[in-house]
Amino acid sequence: MREAHAAASSRAVQLESFGGPEALRLNDVPVPQAGPGQVRVRVTAAGLNPMDWFMTSDAQTAARFGLSLPCGFGTDYAGVVDQVGDGVTRFATGDRVFGGAVSRAVADHVVVGEAGPITVDGTVQHTPDGLDDDLAAVLTIAGSTAAAALAVVGPGPGDTVLVGGAGGGVGVFAVQLALLAGARVIGTGSASSAEALRALGVEPVTYGEGLADRVRALAPDGVTAAMDLHNTDTVRAARELGVPDERITTIAAQVDGITPANGADAAPGALEEIARLVAAGRLRVPISATFPVERIREAVEVQAARHVHGKIVIRL
Repeated sequence: MREAHAAASSRAVQLESFGGPEALRLNDVPVPQAGPGQVRVRVTAAGLNPMDWFMTSDAQTAARFGLSLPCGFGTDYAGVVDQVGDGVTRFATGDRVFGGAVSRAVADHVVVGEAGPITVDGTVQHTPDGLDDDLAAVLTIAGSTAAAALAVVGPGPGDTVLVGGAGGGVGVFAVQLALLAGARVIGTGSASSAEALRALGVEPVTYGEGLADRVRALAPDGVTAAMDLHNTDTVRAARELGVPDERITTIAAQVDGITPANGADAAPGALEEIARLVAAGRLRVPISATFPVERIREAVEVQAARHVHGKIVIRL
């Protein structure tokens, strides 16, 4: 085992009962140790996702994700490797890294497998030069999910893509990746999100009743693909507009005939490519707010309100 320095203490955001932000506690915990094939990361930043508070909102939902009490919180992280377990070859102490560790990322230290899937042992990637930790800390869940959604619908030059929930955490990645692929992108959102969507190169349209008619007015030649990143309203509008089911995907709902997208199914190398695009300035990731870990409850309240235009980062 190789260690940069001995960690004397560690903190972790935990829940001793499932519930809302009021259930979150910042606790002193034993310093975790990297086992064979694992690395320990000194976390500097963690990014919030809707799934974080959804999974821990009640015991029944938590059980569906294999979570039990006491439970950690958060999935996306970035930091520096400070301990390397036996058999690890891809990482060394001092390496800057980012990745995901389901419901345990908002902590001073996180232990993840060198090559494990995110749903089991966590995942870890090298952070490219030029990418700061705040940005690296918000890439894993949203970036992987967006990449998986694009793989389902396959946008390219000549396509007009309708994206539901375009201003959300996954949406900001999905719309830009579709644009980089050469597609025209129409994105749904609230009236207050229109300016932010235009800044990303998206043609905004308000969601709600009459969506298909508003999209038809924007794209009289038709829509060829759709990604519903919120619920099922965009699926219904896309079908009304004649988009074939095989070119529609969802991430938050199951619809008969529609192939869902899951970040765990993203193609190998997809997340690394997204990180390179962000580092090169070709893909923008808006950071809405940053909070110190001591203000975790406030941060989750802001994120759960679903009115932020961009990502929320917790600094440790």
